Amino acid sequence: MRDADAAGAGGGLIPTNYVYRLPTESEWEYAARAGTTTAFYLGSGLHSGQGNFDGQYEYDASVGTINNSSGIYLGQTTAVGSYAANGWGLYDMIGNVSEWCQDWYGEYPAGSVTDPQGAATGRIRVVRGGRWLGFAGGCRSANRNGSFPDGGINFLGFRVVLAPGQP
Repeated sequence: MRDADAAGAGGGLIPTNYVYRLPTESEWEYAARAGTTTAFYLGSGLHSGQGNFDGQYEYDASVGTINNSSGIYLGQTTAVGSYAANGWGLYDMIGNVSEWCQDWYGEYPAGSVTDPQGAATGRIRVVRGGRWLGFAGGCRSANRNGSFPDGGINFLGFRVVLAPGQP
């Protein structure tokens, strides 16, 4: 059997003309939301114990940051699956590590845009999602940050998507 045939038959190989890559910023947010429209896939708030972030600083969309002196702060990453998955079965879309995106950091296009393309060039790449040392507000599905890709930081990670390659 040829490799392409094995891939098509579920042989565990990458299908022909598919590649692994970082998600675009809009793909990341779409996946994080899992069909929801609230600040988090869990709802409008994020409270200590619902994800790996500094639980002393919870968040509610109606009031913003809420101080909780008894909130959980682990000070490190946790194993994938330590907290509830979103509605599409994706873990750690809230907290643990911020994740690299394919897009360069830049201004959003003006007006309403569906699946916007990120900046084509730049020095800073988009990172999305909250992290273990951040506040709950930084874990919102819409939150975005940037980082220099040549720096090593212990709160940045990545996930990949399998997508059709460029023709």
